[in-house]
Amino acid sequence: MQNTTLLFLIKKKDNEISHICLAMKKRSFGAGRWNGIGGKLNDSESIEDAVMRETKEEIGVIVKNFKKIAELNFTFPHKSSWNQLTHVYFCEDWEQEPQESEEMNPSWFLVDNLPFSQMWPDDIFWLPRVIKGELVKGSFTFGENDIVLEQMVEAIECF
Repeated sequence: MQNTTLLFLIKKKDNEISHICLAMKKRSFGAGRWNGIGGKLNDSESIEDAVMRETKEEIGVIVKNFKKIAELNFTFPHKSSWNQLTHVYFCEDWEQEPQESEEMNPSWFLVDNLPFSQMWPDDIFWLPRVIKGELVKGSFTFGENDIVLEQMVEAIECF
């Protein structure tokens, strides 16, 4: 199972998350879906270094002070090469504005109006919880056509 990263830029109002940056994936794994920014680690790269590199490559943003909010285990029995442990982060401190790249087209969404029907089907189970401040660990088993066969999400105290 490979380690992967996922980062969401967030904006707060009155100390609560009001907006979240999602990016439309334009090619490769997850194409046609809104998602956070991230991907696989390069050889000997730390998870934190991969978060910074992927965010710069995919939307032109330099992230600072990002915080781990979730650890999600994704299993695809029909395509085991897709299995991954995803380390998920929020960031509210960055340089540069998100820009479109060959891989992703970022856009800001109100947290009360997220396009769940155009996102990975697991997102509805865990993303609202972390937006409200929970830290979570989860596991999801996907069938063909990206149907969630099994899911488990639990709140944890810290990472």
